[in-house]
Amino acid sequence: MLRWPVVFMSTDPFVQQVRESIETDRLLGDDEPVIVGVSGGADSMALMHALASMFGADACRRLHVAHLHHGLRGEAADADAAFVANQAARLNLPCTVEPENIQASTGGGRGIEEVARDRRHAFFQRVALRTGIGVVAVAHHADDNVETILHRILRGTGLRGLRGIPAGREIAPGSGIRLVRPLLAFRRDALAAYCSRCDIDFRADETNTDETFTRNRLRASVLPMLRETVNPAVDDALLRLSEQARWVESYLSETAQRMFEALVVQCTDRELVLNVHALIGKSRIIQAELVRQAVRFFELGEQDLTFGHLTAVLDLAAGNVSGKQLHLPGGLIVVKDYGRLSFAIPDHPPREVVAPEVRVDLPGETILPVRRLRIQADETTRAALSGDGPASIASWKRRKPRHEEWLDRDEVHPPLVVRARRPGDRFWPLGAPGSKRIADFLSDEKVSQAERGQVAVLCDQLGPIWLIPYRIDERVKLTPATRNVLKLTATPLATG
Repeated sequence: MLRWPVVFMSTDPFVQQVRESIETDRLLGDDEPVIVGVSGGADSMALMHALASMFGADACRRLHVAHLHHGLRGEAADADAAFVANQAARLNLPCTVEPENIQASTGGGRGIEEVARDRRHAFFQRVALRTGIGVVAVAHHADDNVETILHRILRGTGLRGLRGIPAGREIAPGSGIRLVRPLLAFRRDALAAYCSRCDIDFRADETNTDETFTRNRLRASVLPMLRETVNPAVDDALLRLSEQARWVESYLSETAQRMFEALVVQCTDRELVLNVHALIGKSRIIQAELVRQAVRFFELGEQDLTFGHLTAVLDLAAGNVSGKQLHLPGGLIVVKDYGRLSFAIPDHPPREVVAPEVRVDLPGETILPVRRLRIQADETTRAALSGDGPASIASWKRRKPRHEEWLDRDEVHPPLVVRARRPGDRFWPLGAPGSKRIADFLSDEKVSQAERGQVAVLCDQLGPIWLIPYRIDERVKLTPATRNVLKLTATPLATG
């Protein structure tokens, strides 16, 4: 018999505030399970208890504790691992503890903090794959964000760096696993107060006071000095700066996405070519965002893309020399050839070249030899599909084959074409609260990198209407007002 501790009955306002923060930032779906990274410190213990309290009797099903035993502090690290396992057991939560020799992995110019972060993320991904859970929650809070923003300013950062720590992102490019931070709106004092009120035990890590680490110096010396001698509210000022940077960056990203389509000259899963004259005709800041969009298309991650990289690409585009090339992080090569600016991954494992566009007969049958697909399009009326017989809408909804979709014909605007996914492509997935980038949708659906390069996008004049075979656009779904129906079937061609 399970013995539920008092924490599940908590009515502490902090727990309600965490719930509201999760809902506001849409960090978790309804009834979605989550892995919580727990070091044993006050912050992560507060997060674990708050989530357990939120989930109530469902906590043992929805919450999985993960602790990486980093081996950096000898017996203290052993005690941390034992403490986390014990605390998880007291809450009846499943727990994974795994050892890792982080010290042995340092070197090559990489600091121990960077290595430890990468190893933690790799560990979280392993736990996610073993458990089938697609979300990892960690306990970064507002004070961590302040320190991050100040650190980036002092090192030299661009607008994106000023955004600070995001509330949610993919843990690694193409992983399909989300890393979320439900405590970003809370200050360290609020977490400590919650632990005190609810008698939550935690472990103190003495390395947090070691000022040989830059972040610790910022926390212990620089920020207190700034509060005392420059601005008592320096933390709030940095957080406001971060919020405004997010506003501006979001506007620039949306603006660049709208422009990007017109710049694309050629596109496959291995190469993207832009019209260089159209690119350099934009303002410098929009040019930089367009280049970032091009890099993002290859889904290699942007963590290592610096302002210097962006500037070098823009200078290459604006220069008079053709044939010159640049090397960007992730193996991406940029070449200017007269009026073309090409982004390519030449060493990428070869995959089937995607046909640029194929016109779909409406009605009729269309063969896509490269895609190995046959698309059958048939038009009919809703009246012909009424009732509950085997050919009715009701029957189709019950059986719903994966490669078959029925659309509202009056919301479809021919001609129809099947094409490859393009940078910045967006659609409104059926059932979703709004539109999203196709790349983000595929990531959320955990579609593998190889499959993403082969996704067929069926479009009408207004944009994508079916990401074959994953989801249709909300715009073309059947509704009670539908009068005419377009039946689409995408059948794999026989091999051999």
